[in-house]
Amino acid sequence: MKHAFLFTSALVLLTACAAPDAGTGDAAAQPVVYKAYGDSITAEGALPMADFAKAAEGRDSLDAKIAAEIITSCTKKGCWMDVKMADGTPMKVRFKDYAFFVPTSGLEGKQAVLQGHATKEVTDVAMLRHYAEDAGRSPEEIAKITAPETSWSFVADGVLIKD
Repeated sequence: MKHAFLFTSALVLLTACAAPDAGTGDAAAQPVVYKAYGDSITAEGALPMADFAKAAEGRDSLDAKIAAEIITSCTKKGCWMDVKMADGTPMKVRFKDYAFFVPTSGLEGKQAVLQGHATKEVTDVAMLRHYAEDAGRSPEEIAKITAPETSWSFVADGVLIKD
């Protein structure tokens, strides 16, 4: 009985010492809150985009978990989003089997964690114009799209978006 009391007391003390002090206002001590879409994933082990770029060098595809800033999402359905690569260019993110969607607005500048498969691909002019239309671009902006584009794309199994 005495050992159980000592163990319980030690556990309570450790828990109390590990708990963040709510009165300090220390943002680093506050838990990060994400909204989840698709398969259940965690943020643990996500590569920053600079590390993803290094891992992708000389490859045409790879499985990865990455952390990225969202540039925009599809304004019609939320069926895709663009995230910022390390060099500032966009990477198109679509969702596996069209099984889930993300919000159609309000994601710009938010941080996301994506788990899935990245592929280097060529996107033809028609699809680039379609994406531009979905993103709400003007007819003038859409008309300026005249050449295919080679870039990384990502098919996400699961997505976390930081609140």
